[in-house]
Amino acid sequence: MPPRSYPTARQKRLGTELRRLREKAGMSGSQAGSFLGGARAQISHLESGRYGISAERVRRLASFYSATDKHLIDVLASMADERGKGWWEEYRGTLSPGFLDLSELEHHAKYLRAVQMLHVPGILQTAEYAREVMRNSVSSLPALPAAELKARVEHRLRRREIFDRPAPPAFEAFIHEAALRMRYCEPEIMRAQLRFLSDLPQFPTVTVRVIPFDARITPSVHSFLYTGGPIPQLDTVQIDSAFDAGFVDAESQLSRYRAMLDSVAELALSPDDSSKFIRRVAKGM
Repeated sequence: MPPRSYPTARQKRLGTELRRLREKAGMSGSQAGSFLGGARAQISHLESGRYGISAERVRRLASFYSATDKHLIDVLASMADERGKGWWEEYRGTLSPGFLDLSELEHHAKYLRAVQMLHVPGILQTAEYAREVMRNSVSSLPALPAAELKARVEHRLRRREIFDRPAPPAFEAFIHEAALRMRYCEPEIMRAQLRFLSDLPQFPTVTVRVIPFDARITPSVHSFLYTGGPIPQLDTVQIDSAFDAGFVDAESQLSRYRAMLDSVAELALSPDDSSKFIRRVAKGM
């Protein structure tokens, strides 16, 4: 089987975790390759996500590395056995890989927490608001083709399907007041978006909390999405960017983002007060 040209973020993450197990064991790529009956290049491809790997081989490597974290090994083996393609694969070739990686990340998350400073979190956007945000985000570039804009909006709305599952993930969204007042669109579109945000009974696991202007927030706080994995070692942060999605998974970095979330949680309004706040902003438009 030829190497994958464009491994997904999840496939890369599996490879990264295998590399971490190998490095923790003090093994070289050549030693691991020899164990599997191949060359060092084989391990390099596995650890970059360019080659797939079976659950059985994951367990063999873990045993060779004397890895003792059973929960981590079980999860990695489960990731290796994933064969089905998610709904987001329908958009491959139409949307950039970053869009698809984010969908896959959210799909497998046990919980999500987000901070958004300048706009409503993508997964909670209405179609009209999303369309205007996307148009404005590329205002200095050639306009998006109508078909791609349509696909982007459709894809963004479909991401909400995770909340329709029998056991949906909990999602706590911290949204700065600035994001509620930014005029990316006509007032009626913004009011509809705010009304949607202020009352989400159809999604009981979603919580929205507002960070008001008068909260003493630190300059280092920025927009990001924290996704909880099946075990803490597999948590991931997606850094929000206007042009691409970056992913962070080193424990030293994850701990900083958890601390940032905790600090923001102390400043944000309660869910009930946030709902009232959003309705007041909508009424004032």
